[in-house]
Amino acid sequence: MTQSPSTSSSSSSSSSSIAGASGTSGALSPAAPSELQTSQGRTTVADGVVQKIAGLAAREVSGVYALGGGAARAFGAIRERIPGATQSVGQGVSVEVGEKQAAVDLDLVTEYGAPIAEIARSVRRNVIASVETMTGLEVTEVNISVNDIHLPTDDEGSQEPSRVQ
Repeated sequence: MTQSPSTSSSSSSSSSSIAGASGTSGALSPAAPSELQTSQGRTTVADGVVQKIAGLAAREVSGVYALGGGAARAFGAIRERIPGATQSVGQGVSVEVGEKQAAVDLDLVTEYGAPIAEIARSVRRNVIASVETMTGLEVTEVNISVNDIHLPTDDEGSQEPSRVQ
C-alpha cells in the first residue's frame, strides 16, 4: 500500500513535467490531439468536401467573378447549357488534405476595377475560416492565382442575337 501513493505521485510529477515541457513549446505540439482524432474514434474528411467548402467560400467574396482557368470555365459554360447539369463548385479549386491539416490552391477571375490584393486577403480569410470551422482541419496555406479579369463588355458579347429564327 505504501508503494501506490508514491507511484501515483511520481507519475503525476512526471506527467506535470511533460505537460510543462509541451506547454512551453507553444504552437509546435505535433502530438496534440485534434478535433478529428479523439479517444472515441477518428473522423476523416474527403478532399472533395474541403474542395467544395473552399470553392463556395471563395465565391462569397465580393469582387470574385468566377473560379477556374480559361479551359475550366469554357467547359463549365458548355456544361451549363446541358439540361439538368449543374456548375461544379470545385472548379478552380485544388486541395491537399491530411489527417489534421489542409492546403488549398485557388484559380480566380476577378471583376475589373476591384483591388486584387484586397480580394485575395478576403478570399484567404473566408476560405480559412470556413474550412477550419466546418471540418476541424487546420488550413496551412491558401494559394491564390488570379488568371483573368472580367470586363463588363465580356457579358455583352455573349448576348448576341440569334442569326436564325
